Amino acid sequence: MDLLADITLARRAFDLRVKLTLGEETVAIVGPSGAGKTSLLRSIAGLERPRQRRITLGDEVWLDGERGVHLSPERRRVGYLPQDYGLFPHLTVAGNVRFAARRDRPDLLEQLGIATLAAARPAQLSGGERQRAALARALAREPRVLLLDEPFGALDAITRRQVRDELGAILTTLGLPTLLVTHAYDEATMLADRVGVLDRGELVQIGPAAELVRRPASALVAALTGANVLDGTARRTPVGSVVTLAGGGELTSATPADGSVKVAVHPWALELTDPRESSVIDTVVDVHRDRGALVVRLTRFAVHAPAGVNGRAQPEPGAVVGLRAAASEVVVLPPAAEDAASATL
Repeated sequence: MDLLADITLARRAFDLRVKLTLGEETVAIVGPSGAGKTSLLRSIAGLERPRQRRITLGDEVWLDGERGVHLSPERRRVGYLPQDYGLFPHLTVAGNVRFAARRDRPDLLEQLGIATLAAARPAQLSGGERQRAALARALAREPRVLLLDEPFGALDAITRRQVRDELGAILTTLGLPTLLVTHAYDEATMLADRVGVLDRGELVQIGPAAELVRRPASALVAALTGANVLDGTARRTPVGSVVTLAGGGELTSATPADGSVKVAVHPWALELTDPRESSVIDTVVDVHRDRGALVVRLTRFAVHAPAGVNGRAQPEPGAVVGLRAAASEVVVLPPAAEDAASATL
């Protein structure tokens, strides 16, 4: 059963305008703080009232601006997990779940590994335990749609990975239309079938995570996927373009372009070379290892290199290095709208 949300909601600095269809899948929404991500969840849950448009679940109409239909939150069968988890401090874990289900649900506590905490109150729980308790309460409503707002935001790194993996397994089992808001693109890719990027109330791009990496619709999308994004000036060639970077040097791209552009290239697509053999030169700022890869932070770029940096000695901070990338890995994008506008003044 598909969820259709086609809404316009006035915010202080912009209008949230989103049209989204969600099947039995997990869709993650990422974007800058203040982009409207939480407002989107609250609109679907019935906690915000968009001034127009429509929200339906299959044949059920939850919102119809033209007909004046606005179902209350308790009638929408939504499981909503807010950022602060929203647990009642005076109730036990079992009591919080019972409040949502109107009956005891020891099966949910067992499924989420918190059966031994049934008599504990929220203040006695760790961050991971509170997250599991809040998720149990959200699932206790036997929802037909699940809304998760930054479910890992309050967790430390180790607990975050553990709870993320557990949640991924649960979502796969449930098979519910699930909308997940997160700031972390890597978590979005691990949990979601599709990823949407929201910027100032507009859904800039939505699709499989790999699609956003390969063909980002904007510099913001590229940056959220972890790409290096730089300004430059492109000149068209028979096989694409050559981009002169604002900070010096040139990159070749398979994308045809002319004029002011932004260039996106991911850290893993860059190779460190001898500066005498490269048209792009930069200075090493920091080098550290992250899960088997060498992360080299330069003045303008970040590079993820295999151990040994292509068979050469590990660079040291202050070293001058060259960079190169295959033309197919260099994505050329138009400048951001605000940059383009200022360029015409």
